[in-house]
Amino acid sequence: MAGPGGETIFERVLEKGLFESRWLLAPFYLGLVVSLAMLLVVFVRELLSSAPNILTLDSEQVILSVLTLIDLSLAGNLVLIVIFSGYENFVSKIDTHGSEDRPSWMGTLDFSGLKMKLIGSIVAISVISLLRAFVRLTEPGIPFDERKILWLILLHLTFLASGVLFALMDWLASLTEARRIAELHELEAHPLKPH
Repeated sequence: MAGPGGETIFERVLEKGLFESRWLLAPFYLGLVVSLAMLLVVFVRELLSSAPNILTLDSEQVILSVLTLIDLSLAGNLVLIVIFSGYENFVSKIDTHGSEDRPSWMGTLDFSGLKMKLIGSIVAISVISLLRAFVRLTEPGIPFDERKILWLILLHLTFLASGVLFALMDWLASLTEARRIAELHELEAHPLKPH
């Protein structure tokens, strides 16, 4: 039995079920909220273990502690970006009732933008890990682990190259889309005349 628009009841039920299946992603985002809380616990633990010793720490130890806190903060930002943009892109819009605290990118970050923010955050985290490893080299009694430093550099360069390739692919896709739109406008302006 066909309904309005020529679709069957089976099609309508199937399509509604497929559309509603997006809610299966909601537990993933709730799990990421828990992981954000886990990062907060580690951040507070690191802060509380460093702060009481501030008068006895040398500059390298303070820098290492601060870099660890920055690293955890960037990881938290990354998780929050995935939660907000993933939920809004794939599950449902978040109604903030016009709150002025709503991030400006929220609701405007598409999958391509999300990829770029993710790779940017991963590159920043990689840089901080690499910087932390270089600062540790100045500590007395710490042996130089050439293999570890080499792997950190290679991983960072891999993340960086991936980011550049993602950006290049998005740029090429936008050129293709712009060309397609221009061709459509050209067809609308000059429709083909039947012979």
